[in-house]
Amino acid sequence: MRIIKHVHHGFTASALLGLGLAFSAPSQALPISECIAPADPGGGWDFTCRSVAKLLRELELTDGAVQVTNMPGGVGAVAFSNVASSRADDSDLIVATSTVGMTQIAQGQYPGDADTMRWLAMLGTDVGVILVDDESPYETLEELLNDMIEDPGAVAMAGSSGAGGWDHIRALLLAKEAGMPAEQMASVRWVQFDGGGPAVTQMMGGHVDMVSTDLGEIAGFIESGDVRVLAVLSDEPLPEPFAELPTAVSQGYDVTGYNWRGFYTGGEVSDEDYASMVETLETLYQSDAWQETAQQNGLVPLWRGGDEFTDYVYETIDEVESVSREIGVIE
Repeated sequence: MRIIKHVHHGFTASALLGLGLAFSAPSQALPISECIAPADPGGGWDFTCRSVAKLLRELELTDGAVQVTNMPGGVGAVAFSNVASSRADDSDLIVATSTVGMTQIAQGQYPGDADTMRWLAMLGTDVGVILVDDESPYETLEELLNDMIEDPGAVAMAGSSGAGGWDHIRALLLAKEAGMPAEQMASVRWVQFDGGGPAVTQMMGGHVDMVSTDLGEIAGFIESGDVRVLAVLSDEPLPEPFAELPTAVSQGYDVTGYNWRGFYTGGEVSDEDYASMVETLETLYQSDAWQETAQQNGLVPLWRGGDEFTDYVYETIDEVESVSREIGVIE
């Protein structure tokens, strides 16, 4: 039996329980009590779960501590499978995900498609950035993209994901928008490093020409002036200290490349419970505490929830699937 969390007329749920009264309220979701991070401690998904779990408690949006469960494997596939098979209707469970998870779904790496889950919300995002060495001959995004289209093998690109991963896909979405034919996509040179930082270091050493990665990973290089940012992949200019960096959109290329942090829940959670979970996460998002936590960790606070978020998830998956086919990552 579920207990009403908020009872009007000055009664609290605990006071009513003390009187031996319990009110069944199917429309009231169980408070969120567990967050699955589909990775080992220390990464982005783990951070997402731990910071949100802590704030749910501190903001009294839940009845007790929120358990964080690390469930690594298959870049999120193990957790996805576990929720789909045995926890599909648990309305007190949220699972951390990001654009990386959407890339996996688009490329058929998960045991199910987007319909398997209900997509709750994104609370913040790291933003893609395209950068070159401060002494690079490329002064603008247009110059870089023109060279890539003229000779796809001429520019060595690098990032922290493998071929077909999100860093690679973001760069190719720009090339596509600039007019690169699909049959040339697979000829673009891509080098993978273990993070944005190492990729930038190799670029500064002259080993690659351009890096596509998350801003949060390489912010220090921008602040020190060692690199030239040709584009940030956000809808709007970023807040300070990055407000002066040009967006791809402002240069005529309608491409955004967010690596957002968000959550899904099981596909059998009821509409009422789903709406309540989205509302809880939106309350958390609007708190000063979340805004501060996000910015301290290199995330731009950005809210999309409920239906709007679900539509966005499907659009992202369609885009990534289409580019993945063009470069031969999937058939």
